Amino acid sequence: QVQLVESGGGWVQAGGSLRLSCAVSGFTASAYCMGWFRQAPGKEREAVASMDSDGTISYVNSVKGRFTISQDNAKNTLYLQMNSLKPEATAMYYCATKPRRGLCSRPKLYNAWGQGTQVTVSS
Repeated sequence: QVQLVESGGGWVQAGGSLRLSCAVSGFTASAYCMGWFRQAPGKEREAVASMDSDGTISYVNSVKGRFTISQDNAKNTLYLQMNSLKPEATAMYYCATKPRRGLCSRPKLYNAWGQGTQVTVSS
């Protein structure tokens, strides 16, 4: 059973930085996607950043150049470094995995999710 636990969210002023972490356990797929998603009140869940097991990394246009997704295989942890944060980044952030490559930016294809961590950016 895959378990995902996010941490690192919080409150930050615009222009600040946060690093989200996602501890992953029970995930053994060799072909996979891992991603960070966010959902603001009244909005649909959207992909922020994703990694394919073939090395492909994707970002939503609004965070390119400011956010970085990475993973530490030794620690079984997925990270999202968020710099130059803007108020529109305020949302609940989730990490997720799926045991299949491709279409890594589509949240509905993921079958394992963490509980989320809140990020609030004030202006």
